[in-house]
Amino acid sequence: MAVKTASVTLTRDGAIGIVRLERAHGNAINDEFAEALMSVLADAEADGEIKGVLLAASGKIFCPGLDLQELHPLDRPAMERFMRRFSAMVLSLYVFPKPVVASMHGHALAGGSVLGLCTDWRVLKRGALVGLNEVKVGVPLPFSVALIVRDAVPRTSLAEVALLGRNFSDDAAVDAGLADELADDAAAVETLATTRLEEFISKDSASFSVTKRYLRSPVVERIRASNLLLLPEWLDCWFSPGTRARVAAIVEELKGKSK
Repeated sequence: MAVKTASVTLTRDGAIGIVRLERAHGNAINDEFAEALMSVLADAEADGEIKGVLLAASGKIFCPGLDLQELHPLDRPAMERFMRRFSAMVLSLYVFPKPVVASMHGHALAGGSVLGLCTDWRVLKRGALVGLNEVKVGVPLPFSVALIVRDAVPRTSLAEVALLGRNFSDDAAVDAGLADELADDAAAVETLATTRLEEFISKDSASFSVTKRYLRSPVVERIRASNLLLLPEWLDCWFSPGTRARVAAIVEELKGKSK
């Protein structure tokens, strides 16, 4: 079984569904990416043969976050539509009822780190960076992401992760709650992530699903109640002059690297 979109694929290896990010720009997140990920997650949930999902990626980078080159030119209504789609994608991964393990073989920054935090376990390649650097750009964490981060990251690391926007690697990433285990190279990352997913799958599926829902329900309820109500103030920050200038500078730098 294989399901393919332009950005994401779903294949099945026994009881494991492999959701692989395969978009250009290093798997940067745009509207198509968000829609594709939600689509394959729905397929994986509906497939009774799939007992757990391995979230992996092609290319050198796991995911660098939002595709700033594509999103920067959008006007406010278009950006609001994208953020609604992005929020739906985050929530669909966070509430996915089957076990999900992230195989982070390369850098997972900003939205890429968010994808990891939505899973049940994260295996990170040594030397790869993880972090939520939005505040450095002048973009606040979306309300849904802030709640997920607060739930996943130790309180002693929240300021470093969310307010200072630092990047982490190796043992520091584990200590900060952005990774659970480390492996030495990309192949070892996926092997270890698969082993850990098999451990999750070995548990009673109904008990796992219910327990996961109970554990995450306080965050999910608050997201559903307030996330879209607070979107306008996120957009105010995104379209502020300082943030526009910083994002524009990053876009120019990215364009220079692609030449």
